[in-house]
Amino acid sequence: MSKRILVLAANPKKDSYTNYLAAKYTSAAQQQNQARLIQISDLEFDLNLAGGFTESHALEDALQSFQADIEWCEHLAIFTPVWWGSLPAKLKGLIDRAFLPGFAFQYEKGNPIPRKLLKGKTARIVMMMDTPPWYYFLIQGAPATRQLKTTTLKFVGFRSVKSKMIGPIINSTARSRSKWADEVSKLGYAGN
Repeated sequence: MSKRILVLAANPKKDSYTNYLAAKYTSAAQQQNQARLIQISDLEFDLNLAGGFTESHALEDALQSFQADIEWCEHLAIFTPVWWGSLPAKLKGLIDRAFLPGFAFQYEKGNPIPRKLLKGKTARIVMMMDTPPWYYFLIQGAPATRQLKTTTLKFVGFRSVKSKMIGPIINSTARSRSKWADEVSKLGYAGN
């Protein structure tokens, strides 16, 4: 069954291995599904959520389009590097500015847990790192994975969020990179 898949290449550096893998995933996904690719490097918006959620913020065209793509998709695939154990600032800024109350979640009087407004969607997080994935998971606690999976995507209603860690990238061989490209292509083809 065909899915509507949104792929976010979240490395702010346009020509990166992260974005290459996102393109491979998208190309494979398009064989069985409707798939769109967004490169965060192409989006222009103010990263700063000045005033938090207490003030109204005008959304730039890029953020309005991103929100429309989030509403359109049934499955979201995020390809991101891990920098300093966390997400690149531009990805964090995109989440801060686009996943707003009234769009992604809504607090209601008398209830400390907000209503999830993006229910029923699924997601795949693919993280590239220079640290061995086992070390990032066991020793460092995989904070970026937990942040995206639990405190962002599940918080707003995504029902299933799977993750894959790839690395270490820094000294990887052509054989390893080819293997990783094949793995993400299979995920894309399956719409997973």
